[in-house]
Amino acid sequence: MNDVQIWTYALVILTFGLYIGIAIWSRAGSTKEFYIAGGGVSPLANAMATAADWMSAASFISMAGIIAFAGYDGSVYLMGWTGGYVLLALLLAPYLRKFGKFTVPDFIGDRYYSNSARMVAVFCALLVSFTYVAGQMRGVGVVFSRFLEVDINTGVIIGMVIVLFYAVLGGMKGITYTQVAQYCVLIFAFMVPAIFISIQMTGNPIPQLGMGGTVNDGSGMYLLDKLNGLSTELGFSEYTSGSKSLIDVFAITLALMVGTAGLPHVIVRFFTVKRVKDARKSAGLALLLIAILYTTAPAVAVFARTNMIETVSNEEYSAMPEWFKNWEGTGLLAFDDKNKDGKIQYVADKAKNELTVDRDIMVLANPEIANLPAWVIALVAAGGLAAALSTAAGLLLVISSSVSHDLVKKIFVPNISEKGELWAARGAATVAVVIAGYFGINPPGFVAAVVALAFGLAAASFFPAIVLGIFYKKMNKEGAVAGMVVGILLMLFYMLKFKFGIFDGGKAAVEGLKASWWFGISPEGFGTIAMLVNFTVSLVVNKFTNAPPEQVQEIVENIRIPSGAGDASSH
Repeated sequence: MNDVQIWTYALVILTFGLYIGIAIWSRAGSTKEFYIAGGGVSPLANAMATAADWMSAASFISMAGIIAFAGYDGSVYLMGWTGGYVLLALLLAPYLRKFGKFTVPDFIGDRYYSNSARMVAVFCALLVSFTYVAGQMRGVGVVFSRFLEVDINTGVIIGMVIVLFYAVLGGMKGITYTQVAQYCVLIFAFMVPAIFISIQMTGNPIPQLGMGGTVNDGSGMYLLDKLNGLSTELGFSEYTSGSKSLIDVFAITLALMVGTAGLPHVIVRFFTVKRVKDARKSAGLALLLIAILYTTAPAVAVFARTNMIETVSNEEYSAMPEWFKNWEGTGLLAFDDKNKDGKIQYVADKAKNELTVDRDIMVLANPEIANLPAWVIALVAAGGLAAALSTAAGLLLVISSSVSHDLVKKIFVPNISEKGELWAARGAATVAVVIAGYFGINPPGFVAAVVALAFGLAAASFFPAIVLGIFYKKMNKEGAVAGMVVGILLMLFYMLKFKFGIFDGGKAAVEGLKASWWFGISPEGFGTIAMLVNFTVSLVVNKFTNAPPEQVQEIVENIRIPSGAGDASSH
């Protein structure tokens, strides 16, 4: 067993022990504790938990990987996810907190005074959450397969067992305090190697400044100019120039933004604090905590891409360092010597390119490529697991509460006891973990691509219903249900057609279908169109049907009044 493995086992056992210990200490004894941690979490703890919930395997593992390969085009993820969080914090969180419900389907069911609206919302919540959690489980599998040298499938199963333990035992209370610990682990794990490599490459300890600084080899050359040069030499486009059309960049960014604002597992975090004021405060603090990672990710992408090209391009395969062989063993890095010269040809031309790199390995392999100490490499592995597990736990809670609270209690068994509801929530979480594990073992694409689709589905379904529910008191149930159904079905159709090629010759045909994208918009950006259709259908149907009852309109008026908003417990 090598040093990296010993350090990884030590750090993973230590952090997992911490998470399990917290879960046992803070286990939920009531449905209120299970769903919203008893509603008494402090703004700072909630901000840290929100940041951990928010920064999933997609943020930690995949985002810098996408930016490393897509360059300028990868910035849509940065803009969309950060902007979306601002939208959620300012536009939705305080109002939803004042409404005082446990779940998003609960808000939609009560605001639109209808169980059919609740059922549609539950379906959408489950679809979004399962799509999202599949990406997290895949992230867990990637980390385990490389650093603990177990099979990806075994890695996913270990992750399932850990998440199940603290999500089922502790509910939101256990998850909240576990996520505080996970935030500390993941941010430390992301920043330490970034600072090390920034000093190594540019002499600047601040990665954000290092990315725009000069390389410290005495040439006086800017790092980004150097990377542009390396990229164009290999036939790739300049790293700092984009190839996506402006409309697609706009559509993806907006879909990610409004999808974020409709994400049920992030919205529910704002119900765990005592007052509306605390919801606003924790939203602002969480943004600062998230910004630490989000402003560092582009720098990590630049460092990783430059280091990788310099290490592998046109070098002898036999002289490759140990990390290369280790990642080859996972199947996430592959070398095919097409011209049989024993050298690695890493070029843009697909016919000549001999190296295949999975985007999800860039952040994890980065410290190894840069020859950092074994404990730093292991720390990144522990951080990747913390990021994936914290979000997976939040999503499982959404799935279990949607089933136990919104289906079982509100629709099928209204007089169920509190204990019975708690058991239903735990049972639903267990089933959800098994399904999520299946998706992790049979993943539909790399982490961030799967997650981007979840945002599209949330944008197409929840966002219009929530916004109209808060800001338009005359919005009725017929309009909201029609909008949600049309929006989600349209998004699903487009996703299946252009992402999975279901109607046109399967996955092999997906590349060829790009020419027939509607309005030139990719499946990741189509949530914007589906959302606009949802708004339109909602408002048109609303115009030709009856206005909502007076008492519903009064509730909507009330949640928008800030005076006396210090206490939301009157609902």
